[in-house]
Amino acid sequence: MCGIFGQVSKSKVDKNKLNKLVKHSEQRGVDSSGLIYYEDGRYSIQRADYNIEKLLKQVKPYASKIVLGHSRLITNGLGDNQPVVYDGLCAIHNGVIVNEKEVWESIGLERKLQIDSEAIVAIASEHLQNGGEISEISNKVLSLCRGVIACSLLVPSEGQIILFSNNGSLYVGESDDSIYFASENYALSQVGCSNIRQIKEEAFFIDIPASQKELSIKDVSTRKENLIPEFSYGKIQENLLEYKELKNLKRCTRCILPETMPYIKFDEQGVCNYCHNYTPRNKPKPKEELFKIVESYRCEHGEDCIVPFSGGRDSCYGLHLIIKELEMKPITYTYDWGMVTDLGRRNISQMCGDLGIENIIVAADISKKRKNIKMNLKAWLKSPNLGMMAMLTAGDKHFFRHVESIKKQTGINLNLWGVNPLEVTHFKTGFLGIEPDFEEKRVYSHGAMKQLRYHSKRFKAMTKSLGYFNSSLWDTLSGEYYRSFTEKKDYYHIFDYWRWDEDEVNNTLIDDHGWEIAIDTSTTWRIGDGTAGFYNYVYYTVAGFTEHDTFRSNQIREGQMTREKALELVMDENRPRYQNIRWYLDTLGMDFEEVIKIVNDIPKIYKEA
Repeated sequence: MCGIFGQVSKSKVDKNKLNKLVKHSEQRGVDSSGLIYYEDGRYSIQRADYNIEKLLKQVKPYASKIVLGHSRLITNGLGDNQPVVYDGLCAIHNGVIVNEKEVWESIGLERKLQIDSEAIVAIASEHLQNGGEISEISNKVLSLCRGVIACSLLVPSEGQIILFSNNGSLYVGESDDSIYFASENYALSQVGCSNIRQIKEEAFFIDIPASQKELSIKDVSTRKENLIPEFSYGKIQENLLEYKELKNLKRCTRCILPETMPYIKFDEQGVCNYCHNYTPRNKPKPKEELFKIVESYRCEHGEDCIVPFSGGRDSCYGLHLIIKELEMKPITYTYDWGMVTDLGRRNISQMCGDLGIENIIVAADISKKRKNIKMNLKAWLKSPNLGMMAMLTAGDKHFFRHVESIKKQTGINLNLWGVNPLEVTHFKTGFLGIEPDFEEKRVYSHGAMKQLRYHSKRFKAMTKSLGYFNSSLWDTLSGEYYRSFTEKKDYYHIFDYWRWDEDEVNNTLIDDHGWEIAIDTSTTWRIGDGTAGFYNYVYYTVAGFTEHDTFRSNQIREGQMTREKALELVMDENRPRYQNIRWYLDTLGMDFEEVIKIVNDIPKIYKEA
């Protein structure tokens, strides 16, 4: 996934406008970068494992009349960067190809790189070698590849740039004597383009000087940390993960919440106060109300709503409903903070490619975000406190900040969220000493007094491990500010109007949209979240339950599930997710055995049989 851009001029590129395109492309990621430019009758490529602004300052291709490039959020193939070259063809690609293995088998060529984007240039090469027309390359690529394909393909020998996309995450415009393209309409409007068009399905061709000379390629590698650690199974490590079926743990006789749940009380019949105070959440309002609300937002031309899109099952199913039931024309927005797994990114690409929906990505500085998490995890390990686990996921709260930026960039006000109404947990703040608010209406709580109480409790806990007072603190506080204090306008929840049904959600996503599931768990919840396996392991090891217990308890109260079925499910869902936990700790550069041994040694808050 990356931001791609280009400028093709009759004389030489406009330095100021090129710099603006470059700057905006970094919104989608700064993990690596690449440039293609034309000089002395040859196309040259420079690739680097640092940000595109730095690369541009080093290369300075301003005398060239053709400059293409990308700023990349690394998804796979760390050692391989874009632009990708195959048999003299060159491509920059935004998206993730989710069926790359099948593509390689179908074209019968030798794969040389790890990066999925290589399949695009290989398809083009095979097509031309077999006498195919250059005008049909885009159709061939889009017919074979699943997932998001937004691509600029350079064919030097034919003097052509081919722009094509299956989801519309690619735009082309004109200014003075130049043609510009970028991943987003906004970038082109910022450089003063006119006649801006979205590239979707039908390819756009740009004539460029033909060259028979071999591509000049230079790679620069300076990064020390590995942003995509290769998974290596370790039996000894997996065996360190403890799991006991705590059959003697006292649980509510109506739901399955255990006695270790913060602030839990049982009546004479063994029913807990969480059940007594529960107000049904999954009773939607009439759909007609939402149809009436969105009517004023509908546009005859162009998109009319933004869908915050994590790639999880709820946002994916919400997108399905928005398109198929509401008949809206959305743009999806994804905030990638470094803990979205490859599976999550693949499901984002699969859904947007399948439905032909533009996906605007805002990516954090992945290296910086992961360093923040690592600092907080180290602080937590020195003084383990279940109430402080939220510090490890604080970095994702900027999701709420950037949706406002996307509204300004697109000119679209309406945003429709697919937030599951049953995901209220209570225990995450309960372990910090905050009593449950049974009147809370949303998964994400608001209110100044509530937040001040939370922060005062957390500050007290932080003083017991001073490592929390690190450079990540501002990132944490600012993210929580945007989540909890900023006013939300033109903001509606799909599941206020559609009943959330797990079987229907799973069946629709898997059967209708080819959604992928995880290999290390039976549930479809949180499978794209790189943090979930670890924090749930901590909760279960120390307290004997996880967020799965609270979720299934809410389903029982809603009449969606029997208590017996819920118990059966959580016994499996609470098992340690070795692959997910290993990915998390390897990604942070933490020693698996050291961390897990500390977690295992934390005193239990339940009585062991």
